[in-house]
Amino acid sequence: MSGRAVAVVGATGAVGEELLALLASRRFPVRELRLFASAPCSGQRVAWGGREHVVGPLAPGCFAGVDLAFFAVGADVAAAHAPAAAAAGAIAIDFSTAYRRDPGVPLVVPEVNAAALRGHRRLIANPNCSTILLTLALAPLQRAAGVRAVVVSTYQAASGAGRPGIEELRAGIAALARGEALPAAVAMPQVLAGNLFPHVDAFGDDGWSGEEDKLQEESRRILGLPDLRVDATCVRVPVERCHSESVAVSLQRPLDRAAARAVFAAAPGLAVVDDLAVARYPMPNLQTGRDEVAVGRIRTGRVFDPGLTFWLVGDQVRKGAALNAVQIAELI
Repeated sequence: MSGRAVAVVGATGAVGEELLALLASRRFPVRELRLFASAPCSGQRVAWGGREHVVGPLAPGCFAGVDLAFFAVGADVAAAHAPAAAAAGAIAIDFSTAYRRDPGVPLVVPEVNAAALRGHRRLIANPNCSTILLTLALAPLQRAAGVRAVVVSTYQAASGAGRPGIEELRAGIAALARGEALPAAVAMPQVLAGNLFPHVDAFGDDGWSGEEDKLQEESRRILGLPDLRVDATCVRVPVERCHSESVAVSLQRPLDRAAARAVFAAAPGLAVVDDLAVARYPMPNLQTGRDEVAVGRIRTGRVFDPGLTFWLVGDQVRKGAALNAVQIAELI
């Protein structure tokens, strides 16, 4: 029989839904689809491929006969079940932090380091969403002029905290519009409506957050630059979808604005949106639902010499999560 038996763990979440939509729109060869989620969501029905599929619980033997398993779940669930999927013969693509630091597990952005998939052992890590967006822009700069160090501030959407983050933002905005007291923060550490805060992931004893650590550690692996210095500040902003990043790069060789635009324009996965005369630059409301990451406000740096400064926006639910994983599956 043609096609693959595909499992999606976390099928009812925001990323799981995006993943299912992409499998359909990109006509991924799915012969059989199995959907799994946490116990409260078990039993739900999801329409896909012209029929309804019942979401089931993770149980012993549930991956028997599965060729490809996507894990759009937290690290605890992935660590507990992805090895079982691989042992059953499936290729497991994990979205969580469970295996990103494991040197034996490829950490892959297909446009950047597809060669890392060679020799995989049926377990592949999908990078952090902010890292995916950043490395798509850094990789062509590394090839053209060499990258020495990066200073990046991220402006991360509520959907980075999952569906509860979106619902919490919407409830807060509605309360503001009615002139009511804002509901307490539950999905995020602070109220986000009418606010922003520099707190994405837990803080370490050194004052850096887990999200900020990921930007350095994962970028080093993906770009093959083990000594790359990345100074990051990650901020949650009251936007539903799409992460934005302000990036300043220290280069090894000079690269002027025109040359940088050409480098970005030729890079896979990027789109140059940079026409200041008509106020055209990347924004979340333009990138939502788009595959590419938009780069704009490109200019020669004033701190790093040689250096480059730019702004990027990407749909972190799509390219920063679901699409990246589907592209990995397509390559395999």
